[in-house]
Order: sequence, then structure tokens, then C-alpha cells
Amino acid sequence: MGMIVRITTETLDAIVTETIAESGREACGLLLGADDRITAHRPARNVADDPHRRFEIDPATLLAAHRAARADGPAILGCYHSHPTGSPDPSARDAADAEPNGWLWLIVGAGEARLWRAVRDGAVHGRFEPVPFTCVSGPPAPESALSG
Repeated sequence: MGMIVRITTETLDAIVTETIAESGREACGLLLGADDRITAHRPARNVADDPHRRFEIDPATLLAAHRAARADGPAILGCYHSHPTGSPDPSARDAADAEPNGWLWLIVGAGEARLWRAVRDGAVHGRFEPVPFTCVSGPPAPESALSG
């Protein structure tokens, strides 16, 4: 793919802060924006049967984000979650749970964040490709259509 994804510093900082606050449970949510620019996130309740070892985004949060996107809000670009006791690399469980739909997966663990794309036949566990990203400052891009 070759494209570098841009994420606002404010969004990344908020996600990292949220994952630290979960203390032992996997934090999770949605990455929002346009094209390859992540401009916001939407935290979600982790409704997994074992939230200390895996994550499942609350379906109500996902539906609300889809509704907002249809109403000219930011698009859902992917999801994020934390590995409270592990690395920011996808686990075999992540690979088993991921659809090869091109979604971005931001994983926070061991004090750092890494970005991945869920694809068919990925290099990591047959499901993920690493994605380079850079932090940018400033307000969301105008194309993210803020309602007002």
C-alpha cells in the first residue's frame, strides 16, 4: 500500500491514556476519519467474555458510529485495542477475530502503539500487514464534515 497513515496527536494521546486507565482489561474502540487520516476515536465498552485477554466492541457503539458516518460524520477506518501485558503486535486471537476487510487496527502495548491493516494473506498470522503512521497536529481535516 505504501501510504503513510496520519493520526492526530490528540487522538493518539487520548487512546493511550484510555488504555492505561483500563488497568489490566483490554480497552477498545473505533478509529474515525477520512481516507488515510485518523482524526478522532470513539471509545467502546469491551463486551468480550474475557476482557482481560480479548476485546469485542460493544455493538451499540458500532451502530452509532455507522449512523453518524451516514449523516456526514467521519468514516469508520478501523479499531483500536490494548494488550495490557503484551506487545503492540497482533496476537493469533486478533488474527482469528479479524475480517480481511482492510480495516486499520491500532494496538497499544508495552508502552507503544503500532498500526496494522487486516488483509487476506497478511504477513503476520496470515491476517495483518504493518502500516507506517505519523502523528500530525491540528484540527480534523475539513473533509471530515463536522455538523453544525
